[in-house]
Amino acid sequence: MQQLELRVITGKDVRRLLPYPTCVEAVAGAMRAVSSGRTVMPLRQIMRLPGGQGALGVMPGYLGDPECFGIKLLSLFPGNPAVGLSSHLGLYLLCEVGNGRPLALMEASALTAIRTAAASVVATRALARPDSRVLAVIGTGEEAGSHVEAFQAVRPFETLLVWGRNAAAAERLADRSRRLGFGAVRVVPDVRDALAEADVVCTVTASKDPLLYGADVRPGTHLCLVGASIPSCREVDDACVAMSRFYVDYRASAMAQAGELLHAIGEGVVTEAHIVAEIGEVLAGTAPGRHSASEVTVYKSLGVAAQDLAAASIVYRRAVELGLGTLTPI
Repeated sequence: MQQLELRVITGKDVRRLLPYPTCVEAVAGAMRAVSSGRTVMPLRQIMRLPGGQGALGVMPGYLGDPECFGIKLLSLFPGNPAVGLSSHLGLYLLCEVGNGRPLALMEASALTAIRTAAASVVATRALARPDSRVLAVIGTGEEAGSHVEAFQAVRPFETLLVWGRNAAAAERLADRSRRLGFGAVRVVPDVRDALAEADVVCTVTASKDPLLYGADVRPGTHLCLVGASIPSCREVDDACVAMSRFYVDYRASAMAQAGELLHAIGEGVVTEAHIVAEIGEVLAGTAPGRHSASEVTVYKSLGVAAQDLAAASIVYRRAVELGLGTLTPI
């Protein structure tokens, strides 16, 4: 039998090999593939551990271009940042389709953080007003930092507003953002203060209850709802969902896991038809995006396997080209 080799790639190398501009374009292509039926994506599965301290997430998938398949395994422990660890710890296994050989095993938290932020940039370029100048980030965790980095690298804003429950963490994120080159960075005392100025708002929290209310959202705002990824959590209220043109990454996962949408449907405020389109349909020109400067647009980001596959393929290809990673016989 032929000896197999697996390339093991660290989180440090994932970040080196996956620059935001490259990942943004790869994620855009992946989302077009999702909406044109060139992927296979079983819904994410979550196994909760006894006692409620954590969970295991499993995300398999297939992508048609570049053709590959793989699976992400994540330990989900919300309390980890308090001890200096990511709340999402795990591995991504990338395989080739010809013979099913495993090609690479890479650290998954960096991969997830980069591709998730890249997806928000993709949606913002497609749905936000072109003259948007002020970005607000609601939350202060790893994804908040990745979103700041991604926007500064690909779609810079003149002003960044930061809000978080932990004032010290908000100040740290603001200081880090200033070093990245944002022209003006401010920590705001309340989410309403951010909404009063922001053209684009990214929510990256684990909140179970709404932090943003439709009554406070200005006309013309674009919102990326990123943090609440299970049905029991939501970052905006029903009024915000109802007033918006609502876009998703993948209809099937939205109808199973998008807490904001599912709550609004359960309350009879909207129906499934409230979903205007998948973002891939907008990118492909088969569905409309923003109609006017006064509309409120929402992109519900749950994260899909095609994004991981597109990002992991880049990491693997560049690792081979540069000779990075450790080759291990298996």
